[in-house]
Amino acid sequence: MKGAAARFAHSVDFDFGGTPWRALPQCAAFWLARRWLVVADAHFGKAATFRARGVPVPQGTTQANLVRLSALIAHARPQRLVFLGDLLHAREAHGAETLRQFGQWRGQHAGLPMTLVEGNHDRQAGAPPAELDIEVVDEPWTADGIAFCHVPQLLDTLHVVAGHLHPCVRLHGAANDTLRLPCFWQRDGLLTLPAFGEFTGGASIEREAGDRVLAVADGRLIEIPAPDLRAA
Repeated sequence: MKGAAARFAHSVDFDFGGTPWRALPQCAAFWLARRWLVVADAHFGKAATFRARGVPVPQGTTQANLVRLSALIAHARPQRLVFLGDLLHAREAHGAETLRQFGQWRGQHAGLPMTLVEGNHDRQAGAPPAELDIEVVDEPWTADGIAFCHVPQLLDTLHVVAGHLHPCVRLHGAANDTLRLPCFWQRDGLLTLPAFGEFTGGASIEREAGDRVLAVADGRLIEIPAPDLRAA
């Protein structure tokens, strides 16, 4: 198996809210019932924001993340792309170069409906420009018993898919070695996705009995059994 097929071979199918889903090792989820591709916390323009504020960080992260997202779209062929908040990092992300790249990318996927569930960074950054043709909605945004949110929360009668936390799982090896990996974190009624943006950092989860954790490592998803996880 070579190329794109190899990169997408290590997905994990699971049931959530009575419907089939697929966790993808590219830090995205695919709602198979509706063919919706769901990503959380892209934080486009974060590096540009840091540079505008005088912090020297490398260029190219927005373009790299857009290329990754295009590959996901080409693979999954979704009927809709849903962003679970924090699409643009801050007002500085509305800079000319970031919006030029974003606009060019949007043009490549002009026929694909896109929805943004507004997150805290979106409120700070301001709405995406109208020419990007991205519908903006408040949380919870619901469809077929699934509530799409930015902030993880439990809602009566609904199953919530959310982001915001940038969840990571901490693994412990020999000689006190530790490793933090982004993860999908599922418990009854709540699925929290890893951050899609590569320049985002992460927070260790506080796992409870019955939680399911899928770590993202080297283009694969690895299920982390509870006995192998120590408290962070």
